[in-house]
Amino acid sequence: MSKKKDIMAATLDLIDEEGLQSVTFSKIFKRANVGSGTMYNYFANKEELVNAVYKEARMLMGEHLLKDYNPEASLYERFRCLQLNRLQFGIQYPKEFMFIDSYSYSPYISPELRAMDDPLNSRDVIISLIVEGQKMGIIKEMDSHLCHQLMHGMIASILKGYYVRKYPMNELQIQQIMESCWKAILV
Repeated sequence: MSKKKDIMAATLDLIDEEGLQSVTFSKIFKRANVGSGTMYNYFANKEELVNAVYKEARMLMGEHLLKDYNPEASLYERFRCLQLNRLQFGIQYPKEFMFIDSYSYSPYISPELRAMDDPLNSRDVIISLIVEGQKMGIIKEMDSHLCHQLMHGMIASILKGYYVRKYPMNELQIQQIMESCWKAILV
């Protein structure tokens, strides 16, 4: 792993363990096993570093959201694929998922970065699916971005309970989650 990646991984670990406000460059130097000079070669300040970590996490999530996505499938199957991928991303990458969920609206994250999409435009795919479902009279009439946030929020809430071992996540529960998420946005 490169020194830059080491710094970013150490930052994500520390944010996960202590919260953003408690993370200092000193702690990052120690965790990443780099000197201050190395750190400043890559990042001018904590805000720049946090934005880089956020961007990388968002890119990773965007890639996972569209895994095995078939634009020719039925509306329900496309919805299910996106939600299942969101859930699986959260299970596979809990630190990244929680970082995105917790800090998307933080003043640390630049407005431009917050509005960015991943290279595969997963957000556009999701919004298009919602709008298509609304035009078909299947999905509730509401702002498509609010509907997207509702979809994300349901999965985020479930994952937070899973992370603290409030309940297990087996195949039956995953199927129930997918069905409940779908029914939540149906007309």
